[in-house]
Amino acid sequence: MTPSRDGIQDVPLRVAAAGDVHIRDSNRDEVARSFRALEGEVDLVLLAGDLTTHGEPAQAELFAEVCRDLSVPVIAVLGNHDLHMGRGDDVRRVLEEAGGVTVLERETTVVEARGVEVGIVGLKGFVGGFGASNLPDFGEPQLREVYATTTADVAALDEGLRAISMCPFRIVLLHYAPTADTLEGEPVGIWAFLGSDRLAAPILEHVPDLVLHGHAHAGAFEGRIGEAPVYNVSVPVMGRDFWVFELSSERRPTTPIH
Repeated sequence: MTPSRDGIQDVPLRVAAAGDVHIRDSNRDEVARSFRALEGEVDLVLLAGDLTTHGEPAQAELFAEVCRDLSVPVIAVLGNHDLHMGRGDDVRRVLEEAGGVTVLERETTVVEARGVEVGIVGLKGFVGGFGASNLPDFGEPQLREVYATTTADVAALDEGLRAISMCPFRIVLLHYAPTADTLEGEPVGIWAFLGSDRLAAPILEHVPDLVLHGHAHAGAFEGRIGEAPVYNVSVPVMGRDFWVFELSSERRPTTPIH
């Protein structure tokens, strides 16, 4: 196969994405079937957090079981549900050791698919609000800690995008939303708890090929930050187990397909 311009193969790269799977005993078989259906159909699986229901290591074991037999890379970030029990480190360890999942938190990874390097920046992200409703760096120490957490996320996202700048494809994987575009449908009063547009600045500057997030179960599927396409891949929003995106030299930005 001959690489096309920018070192990108002519055959599109197929990326399956989902968030807010919330695995538990009652849906484990359904989740397993959805993962098995991906075999041979996609080149990469990206998971936008809330893999478990309550962040229990036993639920992470269930998720690891459905991932371990996939022959393609599985990359994930954790969500608020995965951290609910205060055992996020255990959840991550189980997913990585038992399921072969690469879990990112303010980190990057580069995988090769169809002979092309795909750079992924992954972080949970955090709250803070949008536009005039953005949380300021002022007031009680607890509120300033929230602001500082998002500040660290913004810095990590910027650093990560710089680190993968030479990759033919660059993807940002989050749990919390970086734009209000994909929150439409959620009550405006809770938007500040669904993400922060402070995360948009590095995306606007570096223009990745694809930005994915979850968390907003009643939000909208598609948005933009400048020229970068943003998708809310929460399962309740998509109305399906996964959405498959195609990345190619001839169809950029990303083309979502069923």
